[in-house]
Amino acid sequence: MLNRVLIGVVGSAGILVGAPAIAGAQPPPPPPAPPPPNVNALAPVKLSEYAKMDGNWYAFKTPEGLTCVLQRNGGYGCSGALPAAPEGANFVSGGPGPAAFSSTAGDVFASVGDAVVLPAGSRISFQTVSCGSEGGVTTCSDARNQSGFVLSPAGSYIINGGRDPLLDRPEGTNPYFN
Repeated sequence: MLNRVLIGVVGSAGILVGAPAIAGAQPPPPPPAPPPPNVNALAPVKLSEYAKMDGNWYAFKTPEGLTCVLQRNGGYGCSGALPAAPEGANFVSGGPGPAAFSSTAGDVFASVGDAVVLPAGSRISFQTVSCGSEGGVTTCSDARNQSGFVLSPAGSYIINGGRDPLLDRPEGTNPYFN
């Protein structure tokens, strides 16, 4: 008889312990951003044709009307009506750190004036930063920190959030050995 009472108590406790876990379940995390386009696979343009600000900036317009700049100091970004940007941001920039979206009162790159349109299917590169445009998608990536951004009508997002793949690794893995 004592065994039946103990089995009943243990069984009831198991149900009570399991119930809060089900009620407190968290929603699944959002899916990860799709892999960014390989901007370095696009055809390069002649850098000197895009020089502005006494050669300190390399500026271009996208076919969609954004103004984008690569600066000689490592900074880069795009300004304008960013497609599907989070919280209605109209400016995205990066370098030397990770890229980020923000909102500004005006056109950050208005001083560029008339920038040359970067042809679809091409890229502009300076040092470790490359920006390209194809099929309505503009991508900028910085090989130095594996960061950048993708501007797309399907959703604009930051590439890799500035994480260094050599440092931000699953525990117990080594980038040099399999």
